[in-house]
Amino acid sequence: MGIFPGFLGLFLLCGMLHCIVECHVHYHDFVLKKENFTRLCNTKSMLVVNGSFPGPVIRVQKGDTVFVNVHNQGDYGVTIHWHGVHQPRNPWSDGPEYITQCAIEPGSNFTYEVIFSDEEGTLWWHAHSEWTRASVHGAIVIMPVDNTEFPFPKPDGEDIIVFGSWYNTTEDVNDVVAEDLQDGSDTPNSDCYTINGQPGDFLPCSNASTYRLQVEYGKTYLLRLINAVMNVEIYFAIAEHSLTVVGMDASYVKPIVTDFIMIGPGQTMDILITANQSQGTYYMAARQYNTVRKDILDYDNSTVTGILEYKGNYTLPTHPIFPSTLPTIFDLVAAKKFTDRLKSLATISHPADVPKNLTTRMYLIASSNYGFVNHSGQYETGVAASLNNVSWANPSTDVLRAYYRNMEGFYTSDFPNFPPSFYDFASEDYPDTTIITAKGTKVKVLEYNEEVEIVFQGTNVLDASEDHPMHMHGYSFYVVGSGAGNFDNETDPKAYNLVDPPKMNTVSLPKVGWVAIRFKASNPGVWFWHCHFDRHLTWGMSFVMIVKDGDTPETSIRKPPPNMPPCNGSPTIRLQPFDMLSKIAGDTK
Repeated sequence: MGIFPGFLGLFLLCGMLHCIVECHVHYHDFVLKKENFTRLCNTKSMLVVNGSFPGPVIRVQKGDTVFVNVHNQGDYGVTIHWHGVHQPRNPWSDGPEYITQCAIEPGSNFTYEVIFSDEEGTLWWHAHSEWTRASVHGAIVIMPVDNTEFPFPKPDGEDIIVFGSWYNTTEDVNDVVAEDLQDGSDTPNSDCYTINGQPGDFLPCSNASTYRLQVEYGKTYLLRLINAVMNVEIYFAIAEHSLTVVGMDASYVKPIVTDFIMIGPGQTMDILITANQSQGTYYMAARQYNTVRKDILDYDNSTVTGILEYKGNYTLPTHPIFPSTLPTIFDLVAAKKFTDRLKSLATISHPADVPKNLTTRMYLIASSNYGFVNHSGQYETGVAASLNNVSWANPSTDVLRAYYRNMEGFYTSDFPNFPPSFYDFASEDYPDTTIITAKGTKVKVLEYNEEVEIVFQGTNVLDASEDHPMHMHGYSFYVVGSGAGNFDNETDPKAYNLVDPPKMNTVSLPKVGWVAIRFKASNPGVWFWHCHFDRHLTWGMSFVMIVKDGDTPETSIRKPPPNMPPCNGSPTIRLQPFDMLSKIAGDTK
């Protein structure tokens, strides 16, 4: 076996740091190929890693490095993203297609160097090309370093729960999405949700394979939750059992005792449960938290279940108990009450270092659109989504390569800090000009170590407001405030939490509301910002941040590995022109 790229430098680094912490280096092979799976009485072939759905778990300690050699034996290009891993100075292995790399083509391979730094808890990995992450994803478990403890009592055991989406079509979901975009249809809804790949008792042909978690009375368990669902936030509860939230997005939080949680796509959560109820079986249940208009009925309204089962000699009940505390699909109040309680641990060992000397402020409005102006200045009809009226368009060569090599013509550095016009963003009445967006490959450039505040503002354009789980690559950020309606830049900052705000990599922008985040731009590279609803990502609700190098080699982007996948063409999923204005207007009004 040859030396992995970067291994020699890592070896020297570990030698220098040996007195501080022991370094661990791990190696994995991910083989991507299609396998047959049967769910909902239907057998289909789909692309997975190492034959499993979800894929394999990566286990590390804080500060470790992992080399993952991805072998693509499928029939289309793929990239892998290490969601929530900051990858200091190493955007080359971050993974989003056309942002930091081009796809690993069929029959080829690429080795990612995944560098962990301050993350501790639960993260995940997933495909970041087209909609492939529906079947290509898995958990990442990051333990505290040697000789340190959790900031909560050590649990007696732990388990991983991955929430996923199942599409019952025998077609590849990427092909379905491409067809829908071509003819102007909405992107597909899932047919059910899954817990660790299984739909649960309430779905056809599923109860024999329902996921079961066996527990012993009196013991406490750490559950690592991952929302890998494609396009919805979800509620989750366990019948008759309280949940204690202790971590989110690989950062610790002040413990919250609750009867349910709400978790958005891309988010992870660490919770403790104590098996303190009568011996029996109890449903672990999840359903969609839906923030779209109630008159839109085309959505996945299934409830996925697993079973918490006590060990011991007793007569099993006929049916497990269902959680009465699981909120209803349209319960907006429950979600707000839960998220408002999240706060960073903010201790000496796990401090909250909130930026307070701001150098850049941005105010980004998130909108659904119909129609866009293309690169040539021509108007085209089509579904779109935008931030500050810019709908992202993938270049033919990834932005990182173009930036690092000073290649011109692939992007422009004029992503706007503010929307082109101000109006009542929360109102049902909006200017007609807001329906149309501009399609472009615009990036925001930051100096090294800038302290940044971004306020995301939801709009009601096309009467299509809903939550948007906004995810940032390469960083975690502090969520310093949120609220309903329009953000007021004079009064709302007075209520910011600058003491112990939650630290996340994905945050829900509330329906016709706002959320404010802060971070320090101390990780040079090219980093993606996007809505983690894949339908909105497909439609263009994203932009790129370039953080420039600092003054030293230690504060600059690392050199690229020698075997980056080549760029061979334009993306296959993109905004498509079509003449169906009346159809879309009917669907969205």
